[in-house]
Amino acid sequence: MPRSRACHVSLQPSAGSHGELAGLLLTRAYHEDRGDRRTKVLTPDTAHGTNPATVRMAGYEVVKVGTAPDGGVDLDDLRAKADDQVACLMLTNPNTLGLFDSNIEEIAEVVHGVGGTLYYDGANLNAVMGISRPGDMGFDIVHFNLHKSFTQPHGGGGPGAGPIAVSERIEPYLPRPQVVERPSHNGEGPVYDLDHERPKSIGRLRGFQGNFGVFVRAYAYICSLGGDGLREASETAVLNANYLRALLAEEGIGEYLPIGFDRICMHEFVLSGRGAKRELGIKTTDIAKRLLDHRVHPPTVYFPLLVDEALLIEPTETETKERLDDFARVVREVLEEARRDPEIARGAPYSTPVRRLDEVGAAKRPVVRQRPPDAEAPGDPERAGQVTGGAL
Repeated sequence: MPRSRACHVSLQPSAGSHGELAGLLLTRAYHEDRGDRRTKVLTPDTAHGTNPATVRMAGYEVVKVGTAPDGGVDLDDLRAKADDQVACLMLTNPNTLGLFDSNIEEIAEVVHGVGGTLYYDGANLNAVMGISRPGDMGFDIVHFNLHKSFTQPHGGGGPGAGPIAVSERIEPYLPRPQVVERPSHNGEGPVYDLDHERPKSIGRLRGFQGNFGVFVRAYAYICSLGGDGLREASETAVLNANYLRALLAEEGIGEYLPIGFDRICMHEFVLSGRGAKRELGIKTTDIAKRLLDHRVHPPTVYFPLLVDEALLIEPTETETKERLDDFARVVREVLEEARRDPEIARGAPYSTPVRRLDEVGAAKRPVVRQRPPDAEAPGDPERAGQVTGGAL
């Protein structure tokens, strides 16, 4: 199938995960319009957790695709699982390991070859802005995370936005109404209108304008940097990640926190805490908690799942060399301290307003609102006044 660049946009989705759902609803509409009812969606085992969750919400079966030794999609596994029941492959490139998949064109050929669509999870666009385009890679549907890439709030700092862009063949199914350009009556130039007459549309997800304030800020950010500035932001994010990756591979760190996939990365990379767990008796979460006592925000831990005791590190384009050097210094100090006394890290943090939370308990028995200290929790006197911060 020839490449088609994403050129039609909807601003309606309120977040990246909402964009994912929109993408799969578009995929369903595309197939059903062709009289084709498909049941499966492929997701790599490096995917963000929202991908398989979205697949289930959209009524599809999740089929996981394995990872090759180089950290990319296992092409043999992909070919084995790509059949005429596959509606879509959800992928981000670079992936959650921070690795760009050089086989992306072949991946697209495999998926398109069985009639499926290719969906781009835009979580890692901040590594490729101004450098490469998902449409040129063969993607049919793209969602843009305006956080991280375009400086907007993320999650609890919202409201967020997850606009989607699609190729020509997906355009008829976009949410309605769509903003369209029409010729003016007096011939003085085009006018814009809302098109509600879209019989193949998946319908309305929310207001056509989306979270407008978020788009204004993102647009201002884009205008302030310009095309060259966006490319520079991506290049700096990649440079920072590779510089820090090299620092953390040095003696005194690398033996305890080896690189999960030791190759040039993009904007992020993954360390494995298996060495520290085996040699020092401390876990990844202990390292993360101890970093807090050094006034360092810890990286994401235990994700992606295919790396044992994972630490996912993404310095972004905003960190200076001095800050990156300091991060490596602190990690080295935490490991050297653990060689002398691992109990210090196991009991961390010590300097935060709240000590280590019972994260398992918070997940299993969430308390989502704070009660007065003398109030009794309904049906559970032992939990009266409990506030499980980890569940909020």
